[in-house]
Amino acid sequence: MDKRMLVIGGGIGGLAAALACARAGVAVELLERASEFTEVGAGVQLGPNVVKLLDAWGLRDALSAVAAFPERLQVRSASTGAELGMLRLGGRMVQTYGARYATVHRADLQTLLLTAVQREAGVQLHLNSEFDRFEQNDAGVRVHTTAGHELQADLLLGADGLWSRVRQRLLNDGAPVATGKLAYRAMVVQRMLPQHLRSNQVTVWLGPQLHVVQYPVRGGEWLNVVVIVHGQVQRDIASWDHRANAGAVRHSLKQSCVPLQDLVQLIGHWRLWGLSIRPPMRGPLEQAQGRVALLGDAAHPMVPFLAQGAGMAIEDAQALAQALAGAGSDVPTALQNYASVRWQRNARVQAGALRNGEIFHATGLVRWGRDTAMKMLGERLLDLPWLYNGPA
Repeated sequence: MDKRMLVIGGGIGGLAAALACARAGVAVELLERASEFTEVGAGVQLGPNVVKLLDAWGLRDALSAVAAFPERLQVRSASTGAELGMLRLGGRMVQTYGARYATVHRADLQTLLLTAVQREAGVQLHLNSEFDRFEQNDAGVRVHTTAGHELQADLLLGADGLWSRVRQRLLNDGAPVATGKLAYRAMVVQRMLPQHLRSNQVTVWLGPQLHVVQYPVRGGEWLNVVVIVHGQVQRDIASWDHRANAGAVRHSLKQSCVPLQDLVQLIGHWRLWGLSIRPPMRGPLEQAQGRVALLGDAAHPMVPFLAQGAGMAIEDAQALAQALAGAGSDVPTALQNYASVRWQRNARVQAGALRNGEIFHATGLVRWGRDTAMKMLGERLLDLPWLYNGPA
């Protein structure tokens, strides 16, 4: 192993990068500030562009053991319950894009990546290690932890999320900004629901100034539910794991159709997340400079309206491994290549997610036009070949 990499952050993106880069011949040390590897949140959707990478990394069976693989995605009116459009998943995704469409609990995805990383001899994991600052020069990067420890490497990767400290040390571009939208997340055991509320597909409910997404996780045994409404978090915006009042969720959906109201009435435990964002990336220097690179939310945080946040982090990890594998000892050039390959696709996904947020929450004539287009075009409107085919 001729290159040494320090990874800051032990979430999905950091572990994916550690795994992909170790297999590309890079010696990896990963620093996680927590005392154990845990993932907050609920479910994530993984399009075929992401699942094909996990399959290629030898994780197909591990993913199959914990994920669900819905056969269809349907869009319904939150007001009337009527179906507006449908996208076939299942076998059609395999036939068209070469991989399945998966829905998985974030903790399960992190655990399967951690298990794979722990099998790699070239990876060292350090818990209770909080990043403080770095210095870089022609010889390498020196990282300082808040406990006063120093580590030396050839490159540094910031995979420390939306509120990335590595990003602030590298770009000094301020904090993310609030979007004015709130996400209420919940998980419920499906057998605890009446039969008519159980589901093995992805459903997106669209209403004026709100939308709801539900899909199965953990092999279909659990249902993940996310309610997105307009509003502001009154507490620490840097934390999204606030306990939420179930009454507030029910109040937001009081004008919705009966099946949707029935579902939220049966869920008593919610977590609140105030959505924050950065503008879509404007160039490769926002993803790498010198011997320091960013990955996932540290580089390109996005609202979850294209269901690709985790996916873009995993794509980043594969691109970084490929860039390092072909670079010899020239790390800065490898990171320039990585950033050049990734920034435009990441920016497109960021912009698309923001645009979806406006479309999902439309009112008046725009809402009418959206619903009409959905009914007329259906699958042609919902399918995203540029995304699901993966990066060029």
